[in-house]
Amino acid sequence: MQPGDLIAGDRGARPRLPDDIDRAWDVLNGVMDPEVPVVSVVDLGIVRSVDWQDGHLHLVITPTYSGCPATEVIEHDINHALSKAGFCSPLLETRLAPAWSSDWISEEGRERLRVYGIAPPVGSASKRSLIGDLPSVACPVCGSEHTERISEFGSTACKAFYRCRDCLEPFDYFKCI
Repeated sequence: MQPGDLIAGDRGARPRLPDDIDRAWDVLNGVMDPEVPVVSVVDLGIVRSVDWQDGHLHLVITPTYSGCPATEVIEHDINHALSKAGFCSPLLETRLAPAWSSDWISEEGRERLRVYGIAPPVGSASKRSLIGDLPSVACPVCGSEHTERISEFGSTACKAFYRCRDCLEPFDYFKCI
């Protein structure tokens, strides 16, 4: 190694450009959740912050829950999209505290879930569900609130399985967690 050579961690480091952060958010808005491909990682509130650190883009992400099987895929997709957009070696920091909450889903994300056929979370995250208080969940197909929970778990652990008693359509409900 010669004086002035870069160490491995400095490869690709550069000064921040004026539009880097805004450009990064635009890229991240295009990174879709692998389990629900109509909502971005930004809409879900998985991306908590974006800034510039030591010559690299730095992101803080919080998975929807610590055991989510899609976490590695999401991290890969974020890295790939940012690298493709010219951000060399983005730094991803995973934070589990505070824990992700369905309250972090954007209004646009909630609407996209509904249009996709998944009932978005009703209300805000609380412990009321632990004592058996079930929310009134509207059917994403017909809008009826005459629905029933079939199973605590739907296609993924963060969803419950419901059925509409009016149009008889089964659907996932994205739980308030």
